[in-house]
Amino acid sequence: MAEVAASPVLAAPVTRAAPAKINLYLHVLRRRADGFHDLDSLVVFADVADRVSVAPAPALSLTLAGAFADGLPADQRNLAWRAAADLARSADIETGAVIELEKNLPVAAGLGGGSADAAATLQALAQLWRLPASGKALSGLAARLGADVPVCLEGRPSFIGGAGETVTPAPALPALALVLVNPGVALATADVFATFAGPCGRPARFHEAPATAGGLAALLAERGNDLEAAAITRAPVIAEVLAALRAQPGCLLARMSGSGASCFAIFAAAATSDLAARALAGQQPHWWVRSTRCGGTA
Repeated sequence: MAEVAASPVLAAPVTRAAPAKINLYLHVLRRRADGFHDLDSLVVFADVADRVSVAPAPALSLTLAGAFADGLPADQRNLAWRAAADLARSADIETGAVIELEKNLPVAAGLGGGSADAAATLQALAQLWRLPASGKALSGLAARLGADVPVCLEGRPSFIGGAGETVTPAPALPALALVLVNPGVALATADVFATFAGPCGRPARFHEAPATAGGLAALLAERGNDLEAAAITRAPVIAEVLAALRAQPGCLLARMSGSGASCFAIFAAAATSDLAARALAGQQPHWWVRSTRCGGTA
C-alpha cells in the first residue's frame, strides 16, 4: 500500500462482523513445489460471526472476550494483531488502536475464524485511521496474512483458487438455511493436509445460478470436500457429526467445511434448520450447534 497522508482518526469506535466462512465444496487439485496446495472451492459466509471493535489509542493492543477466547494469544501470534501491525507499517501510521475481539466461533474449526478476524481488523482500522484504501489496496496485505484472508476480506460468495489467494465472484446463489456443528475438536489445517493422501480432485466451478436451496444442493452433491477423509482420520467424531446431520428431517446435503472439524447441513427453510439445530443440541449438548443463514447473492 502506498504511503498515505496523515489525517485525523475517527473519535468513535468502529465495529465489524467477522462472519463464519463455509466451504460448500473443496477440491484439492495438486501439491505445489512450495509445499502449498492448489484448491478449487466455493465459499459463502454465514450470519454467525466473531466481532472486531477498534478505537483510537497511542499504541496497538488487543483484548479478547467471548465463548472461545480462552487460551488465545493477545499478541503478535494472533492474526488480528498481525493484520493491525502490518496495516500500520504499510501505511506509515504512527498512532495505534485498542482492538477488542469477541470470539464467538470455534477455533481451528474449518470456519475461517482467525482469517475473518484479520480481514475485519483490516477493514475496521482502515476506517478508523481514515485510510484512502480500497479493497484492492488491502488485498495484498490480506494475501500475506493467510490463504483464507483474501476471501474473508471480500465477504461474499466466491470461488477461490491457488492456495486461496485467487478470489472470483460466484454466480448468484439462493439464500440458504444451514445448521453448523462443531464437536469441540480443534483441527490444525496443516495436520489435515499432512494426512491427506489423495486422490486429488478436479476444478468444479459452475456457471448456473440455482434459484433454490434444493437446486444448489443438487449441484454440490456432484462435488465434495477432498479433505474430509483425512480430517476423519484425525478426528473420527466428524463422521458422527455428518451422520447426525444427515439424519435430520429435511436435510438436503451435509458436508464438512474447510479442513474441519465443523460440518454443515443445508435445509430448504429456516424453520426446518431451526428444528434440526434444537434436536441436535438436545442430543449432543457438548457440541456447538447453530442454525444460521447465508444471504446468497440472489
